[in-house]
Amino acid sequence: MENSPWTHTTVLLNEAIAALLNKPDEPGPAPVDGTYVDATFGRGGHSRLLLSRLSPQGRLIAFDKDPAAIAEAQTITDPRFAIRHQGFRHLGELPAASAAGVLLDLGVSSPQIDDPSRGFSFRFDGPLDMRMDTTRGQSVAQWLATAETREIAEVIRDYGEERFAGPIAKAIVARRQERGPVSTTGELAQLVADTVKTREPGQNPATRTFQALRIFINAELEELQEALKASLDVLQPGGRLVVISFHSLEDRIVKQFIAQHSREVYDRRAPFAEPKPMKLRALDRIKPGAAEVAANPRARSAIMRVAVRTTA
Repeated sequence: MENSPWTHTTVLLNEAIAALLNKPDEPGPAPVDGTYVDATFGRGGHSRLLLSRLSPQGRLIAFDKDPAAIAEAQTITDPRFAIRHQGFRHLGELPAASAAGVLLDLGVSSPQIDDPSRGFSFRFDGPLDMRMDTTRGQSVAQWLATAETREIAEVIRDYGEERFAGPIAKAIVARRQERGPVSTTGELAQLVADTVKTREPGQNPATRTFQALRIFINAELEELQEALKASLDVLQPGGRLVVISFHSLEDRIVKQFIAQHSREVYDRRAPFAEPKPMKLRALDRIKPGAAEVAANPRARSAIMRVAVRTTA
């Protein structure tokens, strides 16, 4: 929001909109008709640029779980724009073949990371929350207060790819039994630092643990899989799917999904039957340039994949 001390720099802004609209990123491009979906409104960087490129007949539907993002979206008075306070798992509720393009910008926005009260970052001490939607669901602190060692270890290992997941989980439970549950980001970061004795140069020991707990508590990977599947129904033939991911688990899901639907499917039980036609065609894989990474270091891990819905 305008009076917020936390700002967000949209990653791959121009590249994403150019890919979504199938228009070159150039001055004064012709306005575009059609209905587009920004499935992760965030602070509205992509949505605002997209609206500037749409014709009077164009429409933009946005989704976001974060109440702060919804408040920001309500500052947009453009009648072509609508916001839904929902996660992008609800993408499939849109009419079939209604969208000319779907954009997913995954991960956490800078205002979420930089606001200590949200509990996403080990750099600031605050409540250990990490919920994208603070109006519902269980916080990380609440989950850690009752979860078993095995459950915690599985989450940290599977979603954080953390090789010290077992010792970290044991330390969390031991702390809970001795002094009560971990309740702040500072406590968790210190506990992980005391447990993990080696780490990649330049990376905080708690990085992977915080990532894992955030992904788990928000069911991010499950929601991504649901949204990708729904995009096949929502996109019209020739419609674009653009997905920006920020870590390997997300990108692997997106890459495999596009690859899976970019080939004809043969039924081995009916070898002479016509194959089911492919539903997507992979178009591009784009990473931020050196200038963007230098200006916004959080862009360095971003990968954007672009595909088009086939006419089948």
